[in-house]
Amino acid sequence: MTNQNGGGVGRSAGPKAIALVGPFGSGKTTLMEAMLARTGAIHKQGIVGDGSAVGDSAPEARAHAMSVELNVAETSFMDERITLLDCPGSVEFSHEAEAVLDAVDCAIVVAEPDEKKMGALQLILKRLEARGIPRILFLNKIDKSDKGVRETLELLQPASAVPLLLRHIPIRQHDVVTGFVDLALERAFVYREYAPSELIDMTDEIRVAEARERYALLEKLADYDDALMEELLEDVEPSREHVLADLVADMRAGLVCPVLIGSALHAHGIGRLLKAIRHEVPDIAATAERLGLPEGNETVLQVMKTLHTGHAGKLSVARVLRGTISDGTELVGPEGSVGRVSGLLRLLGPQASKREPASAGEVVGLGKLDGAATGMTLATGKQPPVQLAPLATPEPVIALAVQPGERKDETKLSAALGRLAEENPSLVISQDAETSEIRIGGQGEMHLRVAIERLAARYGLKVETRPPTIPYRETIRGEASVRGRHKKQSGGHGQFGDCVLQIRPQRRGEGFLFEDEITGGVVPRNYIPAIEAGVQDVLQKGPLGFPVVDVAVKLTDGSYHAVDSSDQAFRTAAQIGMREALEACTPVLLEPVLHVSVSVPSEASSRVNMMVTQRRGQLLGFDAKPEWPGWDVVEAEIPESEMRGLIVELRSATAGVGTYSSRFDHLAELSGRLAEQVSVKKGTRAA
Repeated sequence: MTNQNGGGVGRSAGPKAIALVGPFGSGKTTLMEAMLARTGAIHKQGIVGDGSAVGDSAPEARAHAMSVELNVAETSFMDERITLLDCPGSVEFSHEAEAVLDAVDCAIVVAEPDEKKMGALQLILKRLEARGIPRILFLNKIDKSDKGVRETLELLQPASAVPLLLRHIPIRQHDVVTGFVDLALERAFVYREYAPSELIDMTDEIRVAEARERYALLEKLADYDDALMEELLEDVEPSREHVLADLVADMRAGLVCPVLIGSALHAHGIGRLLKAIRHEVPDIAATAERLGLPEGNETVLQVMKTLHTGHAGKLSVARVLRGTISDGTELVGPEGSVGRVSGLLRLLGPQASKREPASAGEVVGLGKLDGAATGMTLATGKQPPVQLAPLATPEPVIALAVQPGERKDETKLSAALGRLAEENPSLVISQDAETSEIRIGGQGEMHLRVAIERLAARYGLKVETRPPTIPYRETIRGEASVRGRHKKQSGGHGQFGDCVLQIRPQRRGEGFLFEDEITGGVVPRNYIPAIEAGVQDVLQKGPLGFPVVDVAVKLTDGSYHAVDSSDQAFRTAAQIGMREALEACTPVLLEPVLHVSVSVPSEASSRVNMMVTQRRGQLLGFDAKPEWPGWDVVEAEIPESEMRGLIVELRSATAGVGTYSSRFDHLAELSGRLAEQVSVKKGTRAA
């Protein structure tokens, strides 16, 4: 045990940045709306479902009734500025939070008493724990819960690596939650619809429940405070100041996660939450220290989000970690200048208004910084700043090949995709070198659907989509020796090339081998590279219509003409010989097989095993996921052609939290009906 009290923790002053995170549907956007209404930033609390809320204003968010991007809103509570950053709850859009979390002072984790959302809650808490971000859990929809608050806490506790510390308990009358008791303050409050709660006297029944739960709170705090433990052992009632100081210190240190209760829809518990943010959340200095910001005098900012607005161009949402930023300030990034700020904006959902210079702790919109990107650390001065929280791009779990509906829109499509990826770095845009397909990869089916919808809505681009082409290959089973002969006479110099080739299969993965066994000068040395080139020409597309791999070719004999032979003639001769040889060597189709690591809650492991076998996969085994209690990692090999739809099925089986990573492992022979189907699509035949 260590003494975490340290004589008390005072309120940290200055602007605060708060991330609202939680599982899909837990009520984060509604909570932001309630907080904005309570603080006077908006006149009336809107409703997310009818489109009257500040958040989820994007057409795609309203069409699908879900957050698909970050919502930012600035407000003020008791003369202290607070920026709320509402992060999407769906796993498919969770990358939106990555660049946000590093730069906030605290995360409000919005949860509800729903066992089905435990996996999603664990994903979120793990992310916060890994970054050392202070967090408060807001137990939402308390008015709809049929579970006791202690029972609910026991349900949620496995998702957290640190104790979930019950700070409030509900007051119930006839099974209706009418108010709450603050265990630290030892005060009871009754809820008022869309208004501050009112202080009330505790009844004897409430006082008994309060004493029991308060002692449980104190026992947990005493694990980190020797002085408090001594007071409890001696039956000395600790002061409120002592208890509050411990709560604040332990929360900031990440030792506990306090739990507050309420109902965002009815604005219950909002005042207590706002006061906790004002009095208990650390300030920008602590956040800068957590990020490892080096000492200096220059202004430093962290970019949390990039937006492309139709009328104002590019907008970078950034938090000022140190110093002051003004309109016209020149900023540098990791590779030098990113541009001069052209417009300083205050954000309230989709609304942006001009503002005064921003100081440390504030979140601000920066206009037209063309070189800035999400996750970058920017600074004034001439030297590139240390990058405090570089943003990694997650591996896509689903992809589509896209092409414009009209050929003239190819350039426009490329530019639009680039902008979408800049706004949402978890969209991965690539072009396949073999097929020239433009591919868009993402974190789920809805993730890609929203991207396609934005191409149409924002850029007027209607695109055609299809599954990406599977990179099939072919090889040979047999051996052959053939003569490739090209002779043509058409006046003047003719064309003559003659070569004998021996072809045999290589072991899988050994690739292409060309050997030269010419003796006696029957083929001059200067023509041999042309023969090899002719061989490789044919290997680009074999008898089954796919590139040929794992083949060895030996040049054993040939002849030439002193006048008519040339590089081109021998290249053509080699092509003729190779086509004949491949036909004679029993060509066979090869399909790519991926090594797949599937991460799921343990109760879904058996379902995953079935998915693997149903997709012609081979199970390699499974084990507990390290440091993830209640999760497994299933290892398997699955043909790439069978991966389509896997992420959809996986998410369906795991309440939206299952995921996987994959990599190419090997090529395997494909024969029979499946090979015939592939060859029919390609317009060839299978062996």
